[in-house]
Amino acid sequence: MAFIHKELASGRWFELSLAEQLGNIGSEVLRASRQKDKDDGLFWGAVGRALDLFDLTLSDPRWKGRYWEIGRAREVFCDAVYGGKLYKSSFPDLIRYFDIFALAARRGM
Repeated sequence: MAFIHKELASGRWFELSLAEQLGNIGSEVLRASRQKDKDDGLFWGAVGRALDLFDLTLSDPRWKGRYWEIGRAREVFCDAVYGGKLYKSSFPDLIRYFDIFALAARRGM
């Protein structure tokens, strides 16, 4: 699989904790939410980078028992990207979800 984040895919991503990985995904989710309905290029760029990070996280063997949760978060993100029609998901809800991981990573949890 060809990743956008080539340096991270070469190994650095797999040194991060799950909280750090999900916190980084949340950064791209936030970037996408800020560009929705403003700048299509920046919006889709952030969406692509977020999906790339989701896929890197799903390829991390340490989280084998968490694949369902990570995969569902990816699915809900995609739903929000396309207007929340299936799950009524929204960017504000996703940002709250991912902020918890960013805070945990910052605190070293």
